[in-house]
Amino acid sequence: MYLADSRGTGVTAAPDPGPGRRPAAVPATVLALGAVSLVTDVSSEMVTAVLPLYVVAGLGLSPLGFGLLDGINNGVGALVRLAGGHLADGGGRRHKTVAGLGYALSALCKPLLLLAHTLPVISAVLAADRTGKGLRTAPRDAMISLATEPRYRGRAFGVHRAMDTTGALLGPLVAFAVLRATVDGYDAVFAVSGCVALLGVLVLVLFVPGHIAPAPVPAAPGRPVPSPEPARPTLKDAVGLLRRPELRALTLCATLLGLTTVSDSFLYLLLQREGDLPAHLFPLLPLGTAAVFLLLALPLGALADRAGRRRLFLAGHGVLLLGYGLVLSPWHGAPAVVAVLVLHGTFYAATDGVLAAATAAAVPARHQGAGQALVGTGQALARFACSLAFGAAWGLWGGRTALAVTAGALAVSAVVAAFVLRPVPEVSP
Repeated sequence: MYLADSRGTGVTAAPDPGPGRRPAAVPATVLALGAVSLVTDVSSEMVTAVLPLYVVAGLGLSPLGFGLLDGINNGVGALVRLAGGHLADGGGRRHKTVAGLGYALSALCKPLLLLAHTLPVISAVLAADRTGKGLRTAPRDAMISLATEPRYRGRAFGVHRAMDTTGALLGPLVAFAVLRATVDGYDAVFAVSGCVALLGVLVLVLFVPGHIAPAPVPAAPGRPVPSPEPARPTLKDAVGLLRRPELRALTLCATLLGLTTVSDSFLYLLLQREGDLPAHLFPLLPLGTAAVFLLLALPLGALADRAGRRRLFLAGHGVLLLGYGLVLSPWHGAPAVVAVLVLHGTFYAATDGVLAAATAAAVPARHQGAGQALVGTGQALARFACSLAFGAAWGLWGGRTALAVTAGALAVSAVVAAFVLRPVPEVSP
């Protein structure tokens, strides 16, 4: 790993690991970013864990109204991802600055939920919160890609996602404890969430390097070392990345599969209703997904480096399809709920960090932020559309029928995605 010096005027190599020792497969920068994500996800998942019940049961919103809110969670941030990725790729590599702005904006939004008691106000606060997430996601993934050797990127993203998911595991537990210990439970959850989010910003400022240059790529025998690329990519260059076959295929498939991926909140609502779970246990449902994600993120990330990132990404959606089939099956009760959560967590472990690692291999180093933003934007906008459509379908046909239609569409989408990705080589030269 290489770090720019404190003045931002040059690049200083990290200390030589010494003869006979290899550079760390997971650099310190990745661990620092993982710590930031861990703390931030505790804050975010505290809100996510109680939000469906808060707006549906507490405020009396319809499934369509909740679909709008959930769509904001997945879609509004996508509108600023491209701008965030391009700004981060600009001269001086401003990845940390842009990511910090995103984390800070999300942290400021958490206490504002204390004042939100109607759909328009909640929508506005969530839009600002997702704007912050949209700003930070691409620069964060770009920093992970740049700091890590290409052959270890699946593992590095697996470590980051495991740390991130540790926060997702702790967040619902904290929310559950706060709900049980306080009278005005929802307000207390939002207040504690805001304090934790500010701690995440502090960790970013203190422990993440300000400038990150690409990690050295071992030269193949007989292959010349590539010359450095220009330092300031243009917006036209960033949009033109879709001319690259590898990135275009990934963006198309991520978007297509995102159109048929039911949001976590809707899936948990279905599980709660099908399993007749008490309302106070609802915040614990994400724990099953998070626990499996935490256990499998690193091993599946390392497997993706060896067996192929695109293959594992497609296999993950096959696992999700099995989960949908289990929800629709006659098998109900606690064992069925646990089985669905295991499949749901496996889906995330096989797709989230793996897609980011595959994207990193498809774009040049100077466009890592923009490349991650292009794929992430397509996926997020697709999931926004799916949330709106699923909420409307639930209102018209009921939750089970809406899930059955979505499962059929996912099966078709997976077949198309397998055809699109098949001729694309896994690792770019």
